[in-house]
Amino acid sequence: MERAAVRLDLRSLSWIAVFAVILAAWALMFMMARMAGLDVWGRPTGLNLMPMTQFGTLMGMWSIMMAAMMLPAMVPALGTYERLIVAADGTRAGWWGVLLGYSLAWLAFAAGIAMLQVVLVGAGFVDALGVLTSQLLTAALLVAVGVFQFSRTKAVCHGRCHAPMTFFLGYWRTGFGGGLDIGLRLGGYCTICCWGFMALGFVAGTMSLLWMGAATLFMVLEKLPAIGHRLIRPAGFILVLAGCGVAAASTM
Repeated sequence: MERAAVRLDLRSLSWIAVFAVILAAWALMFMMARMAGLDVWGRPTGLNLMPMTQFGTLMGMWSIMMAAMMLPAMVPALGTYERLIVAADGTRAGWWGVLLGYSLAWLAFAAGIAMLQVVLVGAGFVDALGVLTSQLLTAALLVAVGVFQFSRTKAVCHGRCHAPMTFFLGYWRTGFGGGLDIGLRLGGYCTICCWGFMALGFVAGTMSLLWMGAATLFMVLEKLPAIGHRLIRPAGFILVLAGCGVAAASTM
């Protein structure tokens, strides 16, 4: 009885910690937007605009964004591993290993996209608010992300995220090391699956809280077993259509 109570307490504390990090990340993003002089749309609210163009600052911003946006999308997979703690002799340490591995994969992505933003800002393709300066580039990005939704790569990577039980059992090893390995693998697939919605921050503004919220909601829904696979192609069609609309508007 006492051992069961300890396991229950560890389970509860683990989930509380995850949701606390998510809430803290969203709170930090809100505070950063206010300090930068931006509203929820990512637009300046006054003249005291604080541009974010240095790698260290951008790395911090993207890292917090990854926690705010991708940890919610990880919840279904963590729930799946939770069931395997009982059904396949998994451990709480393995659960934390999965979470750490997944987070490390997204931190690597954060470093990459922060460096990309520095390069794009230096080349004049992205402004200090993290928005593409050319409508043609905006159109190209929208179309590229939309077309990717129809690709085989998207289908394969989404399948790993959409059905984590099969994925976990395919690479199953108990303990923290096993969980870390699975988490890194799953995080790798997830970054490939969702890179486009992160890149769309350059369309809406990388500090736009509304874009962050909409992208997070879509990526969570995309990973739900019942409806996730039905959202991929409609989203791709909408993005391609939006890109064509922006391209047409730029030529008028």
